[in-house]
Amino acid sequence: MSDNVVTLEVSDYVAVATLNRPPVNAINAEMRHRLIEIFDEATDRPDIRVVVLTGQGKIFSAGADLKQRPDAGKAGTYWHHNRITRETGNAIKECAKPVIAAVNGAALGAGFGLMASCDIMMASETAVFGMPEIDVGLAGGAAMLNQFFSRSFTRRLMFTGDRLPASELYRLGIIDSVWAPDALLPAALAMAARIASKSPMGIKLAKTSCTLVELMPPKDGYRFEQNFTYELSKTEDAKEARTAQLEKRKPVFKGR
Repeated sequence: MSDNVVTLEVSDYVAVATLNRPPVNAINAEMRHRLIEIFDEATDRPDIRVVVLTGQGKIFSAGADLKQRPDAGKAGTYWHHNRITRETGNAIKECAKPVIAAVNGAALGAGFGLMASCDIMMASETAVFGMPEIDVGLAGGAAMLNQFFSRSFTRRLMFTGDRLPASELYRLGIIDSVWAPDALLPAALAMAARIASKSPMGIKLAKTSCTLVELMPPKDGYRFEQNFTYELSKTEDAKEARTAQLEKRKPVFKGR
């Protein structure tokens, strides 16, 4: 497997993972395995506190590589492909570190799914989003779209393959912000730096909390979060945060 299909650069606790399959960053098996490797690795690396996911060139990802479809006639091949496809998004969702999508251009099909797996989604003014599966003899994406869109809008996107501009996703409250193309990555890195300056333990528990309370009724979710607050309150980082606040200085977190 080549590390070049998704490159990884780390500086000041911020990792930048860049999809790197010109010309359109089509997602193949090699890229999926590399993404899983990167986000599993990020969970364990103390020098990574936040990951920014973006694409090289002017396209985030045009979706799955249609030249690498599995052979449904060969036993087990399609199911293995489907499993790796699911796990690519799961690796991002389950990464203990926050992941910021910096969507620098079109995010279609599986590319849209990659963005949707991230914690914070920022996009270029040139970005467009869609699920064109219906136009290439495929189906899928409703489970992801249902998280963000109304019943009617989900069906529209599934049935038509329509593409929506970043401005429309921002209007609907789906993405965090929209930027000029050359301002997008600096804005994402600035957001990542702000998050990286927080307590690593606090951020880890905050991400876990955000992920799991989605599956719970509000009453149970609130009680679940209180357990995290209790555990966090006993850490050295929590004591440092309180002391720094009183002393009006920047905290120095040690991740314990």
